[in-house]
Amino acid sequence: MQHARRTDREGEGPQRLEMERFAPANRRRLSAPALRTFLAIADLWGLSEEQRLLVLGYPSRSTYHSWAKQAREHGAFTLDVDTLTRISALFGIHQALGVLFADERAGVAWLRTPHQAPVFGGHPPLDIVANGTQDGLMTVRRFLDGARGGVYMQPNKLDEDFTAYEDADIVFR
Repeated sequence: MQHARRTDREGEGPQRLEMERFAPANRRRLSAPALRTFLAIADLWGLSEEQRLLVLGYPSRSTYHSWAKQAREHGAFTLDVDTLTRISALFGIHQALGVLFADERAGVAWLRTPHQAPVFGGHPPLDIVANGTQDGLMTVRRFLDGARGGVYMQPNKLDEDFTAYEDADIVFR
């Protein structure tokens, strides 16, 4: 996907996205190649149909199969912004795994292995990726981007002693 142009020089005002990146013509241009690449990564990761649907924002099965057929046949269709954003996040995860691990199998194994970093709570990162929310995808992407940048540290004593809140601990007033 194209990067958004931002105005962040002094005196030019707040940072803004160019809205043309969300225009139907641009989304149509990106949809088939994005979904083809998504399908290849989903195959590599061994995602079930249910996981694929969750990653994509839970379109109906018939819609998903229509998209997949059109993508494989290089047909034209237009995905919505949410679906393209989800696919983009998955691409970022895949890219980060390629940087962090010497071979694809090791990256897939990392996705499928329970992880003790507090953000994963002992669950495999793939559970967060396929939890049905854009936030789950972005959480794993940000974690891996931090690891790529050398920011990630192994859980420390504070992390190890962390006790999760119970529902009864949360009070709304």
